[in-house]
Amino acid sequence: MNNMKKTLRLVVILSAFVVLYSCNPVEDDSQSPSMLVVDNMLGTDAEGTSANFLQSDVRMSSGTIRSDSATASLRAETLDPDPILGTSTYNDVVVTRYLVTYSRTDGKGVPGVDVPYPFEGSLSTVVRVGATSSVYFVIVREVAKMEPPLIQLVDLGAEVVLTCTAKVEFYGHDTANRTVKATGYLTIYFANYADEEEAPPTETR
Repeated sequence: MNNMKKTLRLVVILSAFVVLYSCNPVEDDSQSPSMLVVDNMLGTDAEGTSANFLQSDVRMSSGTIRSDSATASLRAETLDPDPILGTSTYNDVVVTRYLVTYSRTDGKGVPGVDVPYPFEGSLSTVVRVGATSSVYFVIVREVAKMEPPLIQLVDLGAEVVLTCTAKVEFYGHDTANRTVKATGYLTIYFANYADEEEAPPTETR
């Protein structure tokens, strides 16, 4: 009888374990027992110093157009903070791509008119469970600065600033190939910021 009670207790525990891990409530339709978390996102100011925002120069004084990059700190954790069976490499997360979309607080958000077009990029980063990894990625493409609304800022100087919020969605999977996703945000200030002229090449003899 005691053995039967122990068996029933074990069955109940295992059933609860299966229900707990049958769906990841953090991410839609995910069956992964792991979750991906964006701990922090950083851009740079107009001088190139790391900041919790991005000042994006739409055109260098030399006429050069450059993309802008950001850094995200990603962390992988288990949904259950104290899993019965512990953690394994199957809880590690492989981040494979990201999607950037832009919005404005004034409600205007038509891509190519009010904000830059959204775009997708590829990544190949492993985030170990219980650890943090940093990824460096493009958050504003060069082509966005050659299209409305950013190209319209070129002749307006630093006095006119377009403020947008970049929503960055990171997609991947655990090493058992179950989908994982996380989202981060970064404020971007677009303008034609004053910058130092590029030094002319030194003449050699």
